[in-house]
Amino acid sequence: ALACLPAWADGLPPNVQKALKTAQIPATSVAVVVQPVDAPAPLVAHNTAQAMNPASVMKLVTTYAALDLLGPAYTWKTTAWIENAPVDGILRGNLYLRGSGDPRFAIEHLWSLLRQLRVRGIQQIAGDIVLDRTVFNVPAFDPGAFDDKPMRPYNVGPDGLLLNFRALRFTLQPDNGKPRLLMETPSEGLRIDNQLRAGNGECTSNWKDAINARLIPENTGNRLEFTGTYPALCGEKTLNLSPLPADAQAGGLIRALWRELGGSLGGQVRDGGVPVGASLLAQHESAPLADAVRDINKFSNNVMARQVFLTLGNDTAPATAERARQRIADWLAGRNLRFNDLVLDNGSGLSRSERISADSLNRLLLDAWKNPVMPEFVSSMPIVGIDGTMKKRLNGSEATGRAHIKTGTLDGVKTAAGYALDAQGRRHVVVFLINHPRAQAGSAAIDALLVWVAQRRVGEKTLLLEKE
Repeated sequence: ALACLPAWADGLPPNVQKALKTAQIPATSVAVVVQPVDAPAPLVAHNTAQAMNPASVMKLVTTYAALDLLGPAYTWKTTAWIENAPVDGILRGNLYLRGSGDPRFAIEHLWSLLRQLRVRGIQQIAGDIVLDRTVFNVPAFDPGAFDDKPMRPYNVGPDGLLLNFRALRFTLQPDNGKPRLLMETPSEGLRIDNQLRAGNGECTSNWKDAINARLIPENTGNRLEFTGTYPALCGEKTLNLSPLPADAQAGGLIRALWRELGGSLGGQVRDGGVPVGASLLAQHESAPLADAVRDINKFSNNVMARQVFLTLGNDTAPATAERARQRIADWLAGRNLRFNDLVLDNGSGLSRSERISADSLNRLLLDAWKNPVMPEFVSSMPIVGIDGTMKKRLNGSEATGRAHIKTGTLDGVKTAAGYALDAQGRRHVVVFLINHPRAQAGSAAIDALLVWVAQRRVGEKTLLLEKE
């Protein structure tokens, strides 16, 4: 048995081979690496040099670069500016909100910033509320270009002043045959037209696909029409959508919150820049980068990943995607990690063009293990069978709780990479990339590899054999 162990460098563990065969995925469409973090060579190395689409596993490149270059304690500041001091509660002129690319400036943070304005004596804004997004220089973005689902929040583009992920949150409830639709996120000027019908049968994992939303412009604003069915057996569920363009979403949310706080606005909410000579009035400082990285990797948040990626290009403002790509390339080269196969697009993995090899990912993860930011990086990844995108996978198996694994999924792509413990507590880098039309059937093969690592025991003689 001992003599067989090094042979894995040329092939795959039997259970992994079996799962791939069942899924009808050829071994040529797969790349796999397993290497102990303290070993000079891999235990498993299959097809490692081939550049492949990593899907959301690419977020590991972006988040490791950000933690190392910016530091885990890096924060973003969203600021409010005025040109004239308020008199008797009235601000005669504009209020300016300047973004810094904060990936998680949510509704509660916007409310808190607006409340600071009220506390500082502003009740009525006679002019406009001007939104300064100039920290990022990004081209016009089509949210439907990737998969023709423009209202899905994962398709939201980057924004220097991203408000609440540009998303609206709805709660669905069964109610006497007709589903109720509660609008949790306020948006002034948006009317909800609920034409949903109760659906019969089970509540499946793709219940969202039975609901259609359509934005219809009207004289007084916009109407969001919901049609389709919602099964009563689904109970209460949350639906997040991004139906509005950036300006309409920002305007509707800001107006609604400002009114709730007892404020009034004489002008409009519009794009613009903070003028020279304006005075800082209030600011909101984000949670540290380490928290954002955790959200990005645990829950595979695409828009947050795009924001962090562009922040890396902000060392020479305004930030561009090209500058972010160059900074990551320079950083990798400085760490002796020149990846000739690497193709970065937006850093989130939601891309048809992004590429990296299993060997490059393995080298990246081995390097991260020796980096001072290692604890923040590893803890940002989903724990197998416990949380994030791995919460429902491998429950009750030997691998449960024993691996931190980032997953990725696109049409024709299924991937996973991270760190896993064997039966004796030795930690391994694990990378598994599948690029094939039947990739979605490949989850069982990835799971089989994680279980193989978790079950693995090495005797003293085997360790010696490996070192040779």
